[in-house]
Amino acid sequence: MSNPFSFHLIASDGTARAGEIETAHGRIATPAFMPVGTQATVKAMMPDDVARTGADILLGNTYHLMLRPGPERIAALGGLHQFMNWHKPILTDSGGFQVMSLSQLRKIDEKAVTFRSHLDGAMYELSPERAVEIQRLLGADISMQLDECIRLPAKRDEIDRAMQLSLRWAERCKRAFEGAKPGHALFGIVQGGDDPALRIASAKALVDMDFQGYAIGGLAVGEPQAVMLSMIDIVAPVLPADRPRYLMGVGTPDDLIEAIWRGIDMFDCVMPTRNGRHGVAFTRYGQINLKNARHADDPRPLDERSPYAPTRTYSRAYLHHLVKANETLGAMLLSQVNLAYYQALMLGAREAIAAGTFNDYRVSVKAGWEEGDIPPR
Repeated sequence: MSNPFSFHLIASDGTARAGEIETAHGRIATPAFMPVGTQATVKAMMPDDVARTGADILLGNTYHLMLRPGPERIAALGGLHQFMNWHKPILTDSGGFQVMSLSQLRKIDEKAVTFRSHLDGAMYELSPERAVEIQRLLGADISMQLDECIRLPAKRDEIDRAMQLSLRWAERCKRAFEGAKPGHALFGIVQGGDDPALRIASAKALVDMDFQGYAIGGLAVGEPQAVMLSMIDIVAPVLPADRPRYLMGVGTPDDLIEAIWRGIDMFDCVMPTRNGRHGVAFTRYGQINLKNARHADDPRPLDERSPYAPTRTYSRAYLHHLVKANETLGAMLLSQVNLAYYQALMLGAREAIAAGTFNDYRVSVKAGWEEGDIPPR
């Protein structure tokens, strides 16, 4: 029998936390960054290479896997872990963010969201109950409630309407999740846009529902970083200390460090792999744009002190060549380099929190980025 889902704190430094999540498919050290494997694959990477970067968990997506190849098919083939040959934990996003991006193709009412597939135009209905069922069929260790995510800026009455609907959907997801196997969890999602009162109301209502973890959603959707951080400052103290906190879809290394400083435990973002496919490397020196001609004759590796082999063994000149020649290997290597950097960032944060030196670590990370081609936002 699987171990029950659990979270416990190992160390704290101010509001920054280091902990451990136990799931049906293993443990997750926090703070944790989850590589995005939207369609049962982390783009341009083999599952073993994802694991070698230090990742304990990755993210899949309900919306995309519902459309192709279908949750029933994946379940018949042994579940998502078996299907994609990844035997560590998986968190699945419920699809709310993707539905937001389909504003011209969908209709939302109390019952569900109805939308046309971006693949073939076929009509689908995604209700809170169906979202939970899909994630159960996939075998996700951590499932997310279905919510309505809206872009910012938005009018307060529209933010309030979406937040209230998300709360009602959260209750339905909670009921649908009853009887889940040991080691599996359902997280609620705090909404409320950039309105402090709505954020607090959403967080308090979700805490009353007693989820196994809590996410902060609807950020990094158009608002400045200062607004995002202020919402974390408002929401994090409302959430229970004995449950994991997940900031959805975020972000830059600077975003992650600042969010950890404010008590966040989990993150996901397409940035490291997307930027890698576009020729940008993340290092402790900042972002390095390998498209720039000045790298063409540079024999140095990206970081000679990196513990991750591709970062210290391939020259900038070679990576520049691969990027300019549009070779697949360039996207593969830079995706690996970037995910390894994000995992090293998380490991460094955990070690600094345990040592009581996280603010020093935070300052050093920011200082290192001043040498890069592109500063953090």
